[in-house]
Amino acid sequence: MDLTTPAVLFPAISLLLLAFTNRFLGLAQVIRSLHEKHRAQPDELIVAQIGSLRRRVRLIRSMQTLGVLSLILCTVCIFLIFVQQLRIAEYVFGASLVLMVGSLTLSLWEIHISVHALDLQLRDLEGKP
Repeated sequence: MDLTTPAVLFPAISLLLLAFTNRFLGLAQVIRSLHEKHRAQPDELIVAQIGSLRRRVRLIRSMQTLGVLSLILCTVCIFLIFVQQLRIAEYVFGASLVLMVGSLTLSLWEIHISVHALDLQLRDLEGKP
């Protein structure tokens, strides 16, 4: 393994963190909007959405945490390669990959929750229970 192996993950991790941050900002805007709507006119559908939104925000926080830890471990791996600690670098790189997979798995779960929330919204629009 050389320096380019862990360095290849840098752009991928950075793009994932950017996507996760955009998701978070979008959710924050939706939550603020729903909060104002609910204060003006209480609605049970909004209350049902709040639980889903809360779970999604927590998942995004965990996704970001795992992504940042993955990036840190990639950086440590590069340093270890630089100082010729190749065996340790391999383990650190492996741990970085595991964290990345964890972050992506949480992302998939968050998307699943998001689709369920949209289904609730569409059912309400269609007038179905």
